[in-house]
Amino acid sequence: MAAPLLETRSLGIRFGGVQAVRDVNFSLAEGELRCLIGPNGAGKSTFFKLITGQLQPSQGQVLFRGRDVSAAAAHEIARLGIGIKTQVPSVFDGLSVRENIWLAAIRLHRRRRAAAAAVDEMLARVGLAALADRPVGQLAHGQRQWVELGIVLSTDPQLILLDEPAAGMTHEEVLRTAELVREINRDKALIVVEHDMQFIRMIASRVTVFNQGAVLVEDTIANILRNPVVRDIYLGKQAAA
Repeated sequence: MAAPLLETRSLGIRFGGVQAVRDVNFSLAEGELRCLIGPNGAGKSTFFKLITGQLQPSQGQVLFRGRDVSAAAAHEIARLGIGIKTQVPSVFDGLSVRENIWLAAIRLHRRRRAAAAAVDEMLARVGLAALADRPVGQLAHGQRQWVELGIVLSTDPQLILLDEPAAGMTHEEVLRTAELVREINRDKALIVVEHDMQFIRMIASRVTVFNQGAVLVEDTIANILRNPVVRDIYLGKQAAA
């Protein structure tokens, strides 16, 4: 059996008297797409921060391709191939779409000509070629999300973490984002935190449910939607129906 791309073992973090994440054993295969769901305060975003080195665990381990990265800094983990797109886009509003993506591409490709070609490819990939020279601050919310996704992809990570990528989007933007996620998953692994169950249905085959800082259950999306415990703590009877 192939070794997992990402694995956490008894992972936990405590803030004072609060156990924000506790004893999380999680495994993600190469090329897998997994959705993380759970009520607000369940520990999903904290779990992301532990994976990416933004927080250091109080206990347990994070392993990426078998390497223990529990004590690694965020920039070291990024260099190993883990990228994250946050819920609030981290972009330069005063720069154009092209310039934002260029800043990521030049770090990977080094040579200006290669970076410029990579930027053109990325603009087409995320559907922003027509807006390439527009300042990011003038874009709609969904377009700004796609800019940051293009920035993350331009660093060529092997694992991408997406924190609520569909939040605040129009129906058409959600459909486009789901299409993008599926396309990215052709050659990259993803973990997606999301509240929009319709979006999750579009992209997920397997779902991990967090509750009170721990993994409650892992299963297929169909079984998760039928699970009465998940329904009661998170989805609500109407959504599950």
